[in-house]
Amino acid sequence: MCMGFGCNAAGIIGCRIIDSPREKLISIITNAFVPCNGRFPFLITISTIFIGSFFAEGSSFLATLCVLAIILLGIFMTLLASQFLSKTFLKGTPSSFVLELPPYRKPQFGKVLVRSILDRTLFVLARALTVAVPAGIFIWLLANLTIADQSLLTYVANFFDPFARLLGLDGYIFTAFLLGMPANEIVLPIILMSYLQTGTLVNLEDTASIASILHANGWTLLTAINVMIFTLLHFPCATSLLTIYKETKSIRWTILSFCLPTICGILLCLLTTGIAHIFWI
Repeated sequence: MCMGFGCNAAGIIGCRIIDSPREKLISIITNAFVPCNGRFPFLITISTIFIGSFFAEGSSFLATLCVLAIILLGIFMTLLASQFLSKTFLKGTPSSFVLELPPYRKPQFGKVLVRSILDRTLFVLARALTVAVPAGIFIWLLANLTIADQSLLTYVANFFDPFARLLGLDGYIFTAFLLGMPANEIVLPIILMSYLQTGTLVNLEDTASIASILHANGWTLLTAINVMIFTLLHFPCATSLLTIYKETKSIRWTILSFCLPTICGILLCLLTTGIAHIFWI
């Protein structure tokens, strides 16, 4: 789980050290419940814009608390999902855990460097490249091919809009999460590209500019909360899904890894939106 905070794909590979096949599967499937490094910038940006600006005093502190609350929610959902899996799909007796300290040896820096680069970094990057190139072409085509003066991206967003509204989102946000499957880092650029109709990914570093675009397109505090929840609880990125399949050799567990966090995110967004409509709207 801790490795998942850096990269969910690396966290999944790290589950190889678990001897019990059952507990290894549980760890692999629930790894996506913790926010990876690709999701943190989006969470921090949204928290700064909406939570920080909503409260005049101690804005940065409250924004930090909000991100911390999302992290704690992810840990709680990891434990909850693990308990659910152990009682349903992966029933069994918990194994004992014994940690044996290895004999101390002088570090072989050359060997460590080669193994970390070739067996770890390049291994994950190669899988990411396999997914990123075709996905980038597909996103460009959606944004630039038009029918009746509307891009295909707009048609897709309009199709998902009624369902997305139930989650407190909009069609462009939901579509951005779907198109952001190759990498969580591009979800916000896709949202900005969709709103501005630029045809290319938009990467703004000015928080004020991002805030003005989001506010102009109807974002509220409720929208921001649901976006942060769905950023935490949605399907793993394509690289993580490919890694899950490589590690488990099973389409079944890969599909479950896709569906479990997504269903949790949808249900939680429905809950927050329903509560907001009852008490605030």
